[in-house]
Amino acid sequence: MSDLNPYKIDFSGLKNGNHKFNFNIGIKFFEGFKYFDFKDSELVVKLNFEKLDKTFKLSFESNGNVTVPCDLSMELYKMQISSKFNLIVKFGSNFCDENDEILIIPYGTHQIDISQFIFEMIILSIPLKKVHPGVIDGSLKSEILNKLKLLEPKQNNIQSENDPRWNKLKDLLKNN
Repeated sequence: MSDLNPYKIDFSGLKNGNHKFNFNIGIKFFEGFKYFDFKDSELVVKLNFEKLDKTFKLSFESNGNVTVPCDLSMELYKMQISSKFNLIVKFGSNFCDENDEILIIPYGTHQIDISQFIFEMIILSIPLKKVHPGVIDGSLKSEILNKLKLLEPKQNNIQSENDPRWNKLKDLLKNN
């Protein structure tokens, strides 16, 4: 986590008002969290840091793409992601991060590490099932997809044949 120093914001020297920060999030960022599900990352996180007298309002916005393996074919592809997250930071006697939208930091604190918030915002924007766009539109040719097609259950033509037992049941419905 020592590589995450650029994500510590020293707010003690900031004047009241809005302050803008931009962060380029590459694969090294996720390796710092020991998260290896992404093969590459090209993300930009914009932070609007609004300093008020006793609180801060942080508005995060991320855009870009991450390279991930498809859950069906294991083929790598670039997944577009974008997300937003708002956080209110207040001062209190003890550190408290139990609420997702409010962070309480101890009085006398001069900086805030936003790396965990950026990490969680990005990770939570990834869908549970990652499917290559070529699988969806049928354009991806893959050995794994061919094998899955071979193992797909075949439809039986039983429905086209009439079973006389069903006809007897239908007669009972007609009589009532």
